[in-house]
Amino acid sequence: MSGHVPVMLEEVLARLQPRAGATYLDATFGGGGYAAAILGAAECSLWAIDRDPDAIARGAALAAKHPGRLHLVHARFGDMLEALAARGVVALDGVVMDLGVSSFQLDEAERGFSFRADGPLDMRMGRHGPTAADLVNTLPEDELARIIAEFGEERHARRVARAILRARAEAPITTTARLAEIVRRAVPRDPSGIDGATRSFQALRIAVNDELGEVERGLAAAMALLAPGGRLVVVAFHSLEDRIVKRAMAEAAGRAGGASRHDPAALRGRTAPDFILLTPRALRPGEAEIAGNPRARSARLRAIERLAAPAPQVHV
Repeated sequence: MSGHVPVMLEEVLARLQPRAGATYLDATFGGGGYAAAILGAAECSLWAIDRDPDAIARGAALAAKHPGRLHLVHARFGDMLEALAARGVVALDGVVMDLGVSSFQLDEAERGFSFRADGPLDMRMGRHGPTAADLVNTLPEDELARIIAEFGEERHARRVARAILRARAEAPITTTARLAEIVRRAVPRDPSGIDGATRSFQALRIAVNDELGEVERGLAAAMALLAPGGRLVVVAFHSLEDRIVKRAMAEAAGRAGGASRHDPAALRGRTAPDFILLTPRALRPGEAEIAGNPRARSARLRAIERLAAPAPQVHV
C-alpha cells in the first residue's frame, strides 16, 4: 500500500470502534489504508467496495494477509445495498467512507485526474461512461459554465467555459496539460497560491463520476445497512460533499429542524430519531498530520450511530 496515507486514521478508528466478531464495510477501499487498520484493530470481518478495478486488484495482497476476513467487491458505493445483498450481507456494524480521490489515482498521470503531470483527459474512477475530454469537447457553453460554477465553485466559470469553446474550435482538448493551460489563462491568479486550474478540474471530475449523487446514495444505503449500535464514519474533502454529509446526518439524528409551532403539522406526533450524532461539529486533522500529509488539509470527519432501541412516537 505504499504511496497511500489514510487521512485522520486515528480519529476514524476511535469513532468506528472495531470489535471482534463484527462486520464492517470500507465503502471506498482505494489504497486500503483504512481496511488494513480495521483488520489489524480487531478480529472482525470486512467488506470493501471500490468502483476502480485497479483498487480491487491491489487489494488482493491485503486479502491474502487476512484469509477469509477481507472480501473485495467491484462496485460503486452508491450501489452497496444491492452489491452486499447479492453476497448475503444485509446488516453491518460499521461503515467508513473516504470521499477523497485515491492517492493512486492522483499520482497516475494516465488516469487524467491531476494537472501536475500531463496525461489523457480521462478522470473516470471506473472504466465506463464519458470522460472529461468528452465533456469539454461536446458540452455547450452554458452547461460547461454550470458544471464549473456549481461543482467547482469557480467564480469565473463563464470565462473558463468560453475559453474552452474557443480552444476546442482550434483542436480537440485531449490532455490534462492543455486543459490546465486554457483554464489558467482564463482566470486571474489566486492570491492564496491555489493553481488556477484546481476548481475547474474538481468540477469536471465530480461531473464525470456523478460524485455528489453517489455520496447521497451511499449515505442513505449505509444508514439503512447499519445494525443497532452500528456506526457510520465519513471523511469529506470539499465543502460540497461535506454539506451533503452534514445535512444527511443531521436529518437522521433529528437535528434538521422541525415544523413551526404555528404550523398544524407540529401538533401531530413525529418519530424519534433512529440515530445520534457522534460529532456535533466536524473534526479536523491536527497540525502534525497536515504537515506530514498536506492532502489531509481540507479533510472533515463526521460520524453517526444507530440507536439500539426502536424509535417510539414522540407527541408534541
